[in-house]
Amino acid sequence: MLDFFNKLAEEFVLPLENPILVFSLVLFIILLSPIVLKRFSIPGIIGLIIAGVIIGPYGFNMVKKESIELFSTLGLLYIMFIAGLELDLNEFKANKYKSLLFGIFTFIFPLSIGFPVCHYLLGYDFNASLLTASMFATHTLVAYPIVSKLGVSKNQAVAVTVGGTILTDTAVLIILAVVMGKSQGSLNQEFWIKLGVSFVIFTAIMFLLIPRIAKWFFRKLESEKHSHYIFVLSVVFFAAFLAEVAGLEPIIGAFAAGLALNKLIPNSSALMNRIEFMGNSLFIPFFLISVGMIVDVRVILSGPMAIIIAVTLSVVAIASKWIAALFTQLIFRYSKLQRQLIFGLSSSHAAATLAVILVGYRAKIIDDNILNGTIILILITCIVASFVTEKAAKQLVVQSDSEETNVTKKTASTKSEHILLPIENVANFAKIEKLLELGILVKDKKSVYPISILTVVANDSDAELNLVKARNKLEDFARHASASETKVNVITTIDHNPGSGIGRISREIMADIIILGWPTRTGFINKLIGEKIDSILSNTDKTIYVCHLEKPLAVHKRLVITIPPLAEHENGFKLWFVNMAKLAQELSISIQLYSNESTQKAVERLYKENKLSASIHKHIFAEWEDFLILSRNIGEDDLIVLVAARKGATSYLNVMDNLPWKLEKYFKTNSRLIIYPQHFSNENILDQYHDVTGQPLNKGIEVVQKIGKGIGTIFKTDS
Repeated sequence: MLDFFNKLAEEFVLPLENPILVFSLVLFIILLSPIVLKRFSIPGIIGLIIAGVIIGPYGFNMVKKESIELFSTLGLLYIMFIAGLELDLNEFKANKYKSLLFGIFTFIFPLSIGFPVCHYLLGYDFNASLLTASMFATHTLVAYPIVSKLGVSKNQAVAVTVGGTILTDTAVLIILAVVMGKSQGSLNQEFWIKLGVSFVIFTAIMFLLIPRIAKWFFRKLESEKHSHYIFVLSVVFFAAFLAEVAGLEPIIGAFAAGLALNKLIPNSSALMNRIEFMGNSLFIPFFLISVGMIVDVRVILSGPMAIIIAVTLSVVAIASKWIAALFTQLIFRYSKLQRQLIFGLSSSHAAATLAVILVGYRAKIIDDNILNGTIILILITCIVASFVTEKAAKQLVVQSDSEETNVTKKTASTKSEHILLPIENVANFAKIEKLLELGILVKDKKSVYPISILTVVANDSDAELNLVKARNKLEDFARHASASETKVNVITTIDHNPGSGIGRISREIMADIIILGWPTRTGFINKLIGEKIDSILSNTDKTIYVCHLEKPLAVHKRLVITIPPLAEHENGFKLWFVNMAKLAQELSISIQLYSNESTQKAVERLYKENKLSASIHKHIFAEWEDFLILSRNIGEDDLIVLVAARKGATSYLNVMDNLPWKLEKYFKTNSRLIIYPQHFSNENILDQYHDVTGQPLNKGIEVVQKIGKGIGTIFKTDS
């Protein structure tokens, strides 16, 4: 027993050596520090950094920095990767010049202020002053997890700041290479040629080769969900390695990986949820703890010069970033909250800052005072950035919610969106999985309703047994949806006719949208009594999506939407168009809109009212008799959306009856989606005949079913 306690005591000798014990300690810190500091309204990020100071070599020396160095490196790369992945590319492209200008501001102002302060006030030579001043221009997106968690990452100010981060960090790293080359005497033509060629090769691999490989991988291994995450991680860290080989910082490679995979990983997908979950739970907290572990608070006590330099560096770093944010706000007419968001995100110094200073220190360009002052600067700026970012992001969320509430009161009913997904053949998992993914992507994230998955079982002697089997299979789809944190409700019901069963349930749960798979025109009976789609259309007035998804949603390049005249006057116009705009935004693809001028004006109004940001290109189209003329403008990876109408609707055209089958015949390799907007504003017209009973008809159907079974038994006996 004594030996056991002695061995246990040896394991707890500081610094801890046992990797399992070290990992357990760090996990407890990740778990408890945000919970404890939340009571004092302190951001969780600050708690992790302070915890790093306490357990680090300059605190109680509980853990060696080398013990978590790998995880901390992965965490930094993860932050940059998620920043590139969550970036709204359409917003980024629309504001690329704003990002460029902010990148210039956040580089020039710190450099212009920092160099005179270091050279004339602190008395350092040219190389040391330039290197230290360039350090002020860098910033690490330490506070980015805050905006991501609060759902503000799509704000234009965030897109501009992220774009500026890459520009300024790249410029600083080039300055670092130039200063190092100058100090070593290797700053020649060969240096510039090598840097330029390696950068071109890196860019070509990341933005030409990687997206093609990823698209092929996601298409071929569509059902292997766990493999998707492993593939993404491989791409991130390989990209970081390639950037390092090219003479750039690994963080540039991780960000480039995020941009390269951006269009292939929708924001609401299960894969994106896994990426964010692992990053926010494990990798990023390790990095924040490691930032705290490099802070040596004792340098403040080492003499007045150390304090003066630390305070001077911190003041210059914060003030110069605030000036850059102010100029950005004034020029682009941003709000005060957006300025604070830009300042908060760009004021934190960590990874790139430390990299620049450590390289300069090892090359004996800068001294101990600058190194120690930079360590204190990192702690102060991370604390300031976290407080400012969280405060601004929360106020933006409140402001956005109040504006959205006002818009909802003016333009829409208060009813939340409810999607119904009827399933006829639960054995075909692949097709149902795609339909469920479509429902997840277009669903209103603020809706309190789940996605309801329905199967209708025939009303015969085996109905109860089939009901149990169907429910068990539908539970698998519910588990799939839970991976993307989407609530799913499983419904099984009995009815003589699938169409009437779907219509009845859609009214019972007050569904807004019904998503159906593409119908098959086979069998004599189907041709005689009509398709299931026709039955559903006549039994319900809900908005209906009829879908055939040939490829995974993420590999599509454009959304081609064709809208008939007067479609803007249908009750369901706003609902389905906002859904399609959400889909385009989730997939980071553009909308190609074909309609008349009146419909396009209605679309413009919807964009303004609902603050839609999906990229849209409008084309005048009126050749409905010669609909196939559109084929010359449709590519293989386009998702074709045809807006149809029920008979008797305002926008109904006779030519629409054959268009679905023309789509199936002439666009076999394309994904296709037909939308039937909501038509009647009142209850379904069939409800007017509530006093008419279907009991005699039901009995007749049961008799026919029994006769059919009897005939089937005779044939089986003969065979």
